[in-house]
Amino acid sequence: MTFLAVYIQALLMIVILMTILWVASIIIKNASIVDLFWGLGFVLVSFFYFLNSNGNETRKIIILILTAVWGLRLSSWLTWRNRGKGEDFRYREFRKKYGENRYWWISFFQVFLLQGILMWLISAPLLGAQYFGNNREFWFLDYLGIAFWIIGFIFEAGGDYQLALFKADPVNKGKVLDTGFWRYTRHPNYFGDSMVWWGFGLISISAGSLLPALGSVLMTVLIIKVSGVALLEKSLTGQKPQYEDYIRKTSAFLPWFPKKNNIK
Repeated sequence: MTFLAVYIQALLMIVILMTILWVASIIIKNASIVDLFWGLGFVLVSFFYFLNSNGNETRKIIILILTAVWGLRLSSWLTWRNRGKGEDFRYREFRKKYGENRYWWISFFQVFLLQGILMWLISAPLLGAQYFGNNREFWFLDYLGIAFWIIGFIFEAGGDYQLALFKADPVNKGKVLDTGFWRYTRHPNYFGDSMVWWGFGLISISAGSLLPALGSVLMTVLIIKVSGVALLEKSLTGQKPQYEDYIRKTSAFLPWFPKKNNIK
């Protein structure tokens, strides 16, 4: 099959999976399950690309393994973190806005279909890395991509773990975590997520697939401007007074040494 044929078939598969997930969300009245599926969805899509591509076998196996480790950890982590908490506040607000009688079908387009299309677009480097490059052996960009992935995974998983420990201690209620990875960036998990996808993008470029690597750019834009950093910063600034001081001294995204507070 051609690259486009495989890519279009992946879209159809994602739409079917999202439709099934949407029906399940109606039954349990919880649209948050779409977030739990996000990482797993990429694993399934990457496996589909693996079965329908004829690129470099070593590169294909590495992409599949890296995607599986990242995606399964993310879905498992979100499932564990959200256990017993019910529907996420964002979806509860949408449910109130549109009303129960309308939101059940609006959620298909607003939540499930939208995230499915984003998943499809972002997954492009996973296909590019596996479909192309049959005659391209592993070289510098592949190793650089793996290095990016490792750094990103450490920041993402490590940041989530440190935050979980911090929140588990009642003494820290209302406080701001500013140690560990969180000392150098206000969002180590989001930075790590972006690095992981830049790793995939570099491996795609190494396979000779440049345009699909734009999926990594899209993921970064979404993380910084839409669903990640921007949304969380807005909510935390109002909830925690200390967060403004944290903003002044700590890098928003890229890890860097904290600024010293000015002594007056």
